Amino acid sequence: MIHWIEGGVEHSARWHSENFSPAPSQVVVADDTMNANTAYRLAKGDTALLWRGDYHNARQLLRAMDRRVQKDAAKRAARQASRKSRGGTEFTAHRAARARRARILGRLLVQLEDDHSLDLRRAPDVRRACHDAYGPPTGTTCVALPELLGVLGAHQWHEKGVPIPALGESIHPGYGVFSPVRGEYIDLVAGAPLPRAQHLTAFDLGTGTGVLAAVLARRGAHRVVATDISARAVSCARETMTRLGLASRVEVIEADLYPAGRADLVVCNPPWLPGEPTSMLEAGIYDPDSLMLRRFLEGLAAHLEPGGEGWLVLSDLAEHLGLRAKGELLDLVAAAGLRVVGRDDTMPRHAKASDAKDALHAARRAEVTSLWRLVPDTQSDPIGPARSAAGNLLKLPDRDTGPGSTTDV
Repeated sequence: MIHWIEGGVEHSARWHSENFSPAPSQVVVADDTMNANTAYRLAKGDTALLWRGDYHNARQLLRAMDRRVQKDAAKRAARQASRKSRGGTEFTAHRAARARRARILGRLLVQLEDDHSLDLRRAPDVRRACHDAYGPPTGTTCVALPELLGVLGAHQWHEKGVPIPALGESIHPGYGVFSPVRGEYIDLVAGAPLPRAQHLTAFDLGTGTGVLAAVLARRGAHRVVATDISARAVSCARETMTRLGLASRVEVIEADLYPAGRADLVVCNPPWLPGEPTSMLEAGIYDPDSLMLRRFLEGLAAHLEPGGEGWLVLSDLAEHLGLRAKGELLDLVAAAGLRVVGRDDTMPRHAKASDAKDALHAARRAEVTSLWRLVPDTQSDPIGPARSAAGNLLKLPDRDTGPGSTTDV
C-alpha cells in the first residue's frame, strides 16, 4: 500500500510494480502547476508524485524529467570516460544509468480506479490494456506512469502484431513476453538444414511468443513441444498456435527448460547477456551467470534422439561488451560433451545497430548472431575436447565471407 495526504485527508491505495520496485514511502500530490525542475528534484530525493492534472501534461512532464536525467547521465559518463573504463565496466555503468533513469521517472504515479479506469483529464480508456496486463481489477491501484505507458504500448503491439516474414504472418506478443522484433534470429532457424528424420520431433526451449516453434512446425516438424517457465509466455504461445492453426501440432507447456522425453531437434534461444534481470521482460535479455545457456548445453545429449541435433541461437554481443570471454562458449560446449557440426551467422538489422548515438554502438556494430548446430561428441580425442571443438570450428566457413556462410552484410 502507499499512503498520502490530499485535501487534509489521509488516503491509501494498493501499489503495483511489474519490475518489483518497492512502494514509495513518501508521496505528494502533483498537478499541472508543478514545473519540471521541482518534479525532478523531488523524484531524485525518492519522493513520489501522484498526478492529478491533465494526462497529456503528465506525459510532457515525464519527457522534461527525462531530459534532465539524460543531462545528468551525460555528465557522469564524461567523468567515467576520464577514468578510461572499458568492456564490462562500461556496460555496468550503462545499466546503472538506465536503472537510475527508471527509478527517477518511476516516481511519477497515476491512480487506476477500481475498474482499471484512469480518472484524469484527456486520459485514454486504459481499462482493456490494464485488464490484459494485470488481470481483473482488485481495487484502487497506483502504478508508475512509465509502466502504464508500457502497458498501453504492449497492448498496441498485441493488437497490431509483429510481422514475421519467415511465417508470412504476424505474431501478437502479450504483455510481459519478449517481442520477436529482431527477425534475424528467426531467419536463421527458418533456413538451417533440418536433421533427417521420418517424423521430425522438436523441442523449443524458452519459447516466449512461440515464434520459433511455429517456424519449425511450418517447416514440417511432425510434433513440436514448446516450453517456457513464464505463465504469460505459455498463454501467449498457445494463443499464437491457435491463431496460426498449429495447435494440433505444437504443444505448449509450462516447464523449467526441458520437457520429458527426447526429440530429433532441440532449439534454444537463451537470453544473450549474462546478468540479473530487473523485470519479467528483462528475463528475455539477461541470463544470470549464463544459467539457462549452461543447462541447455548440459542437458542436450540426454534429450536428443540418435542422429538428432541441438540448435543454439546466440549473439556474441556479450563478448563485445566484455561480459563473456572469447572462447568461453566453445569451452562450455566441449565441457557438456558436445561438438559443433555447423554454424550459420547473420548481422543485426535492428535500428540500434546503425545508431551512432547509442551508448553501446561499437559493440552492436560488431555483433554477430549465430545458429550453432550441436551433436553429442562420441569421438575420443587425445588432445582434449576443448581443442577438438576448436578444430571443428576451423573447418567451418568463415564467419563473414566464406562459401556457404549465411552472414547478412
